Amino acid sequence: MSLHQVIATDGAPAPIGPYVQAVESGGTVYTSGQIALDPKTGEMVGEDAPTQARQVLENLLAVLNAAGCGPQNVLRTTIYLVDMEDFSRVNEVYAEFFGEHPPTRATVAVAGLPKGARVEIDAVACTP
Repeated sequence: MSLHQVIATDGAPAPIGPYVQAVESGGTVYTSGQIALDPKTGEMVGEDAPTQARQVLENLLAVLNAAGCGPQNVLRTTIYLVDMEDFSRVNEVYAEFFGEHPPTRATVAVAGLPKGARVEIDAVACTP
């Protein structure tokens, strides 16, 4: 008997390594980090952080939807940025996505991300 259920959708990019898009266990959904890959082509979308953040959040929403969740179910996110100068511009896109009820969050500066991405975001959500 498995302690968790794997969540997978064609609406988000396929994993580029030995991991799954998300798992659900005990009413909690844990997503893997999403970068700005187009789910259909596997190619990076955009060169700037705000454009990439929008694609990242669309990918994240697709995974959450596959788990029966939406932005309102997100409890926590972690944003990984290769340049903290992008912080305020990514915040603008992030605020559009989460609206009036944003989750808790951490933002971390990193030396690099897969495929040269500028932004990566993961999330923890509760099932409705």
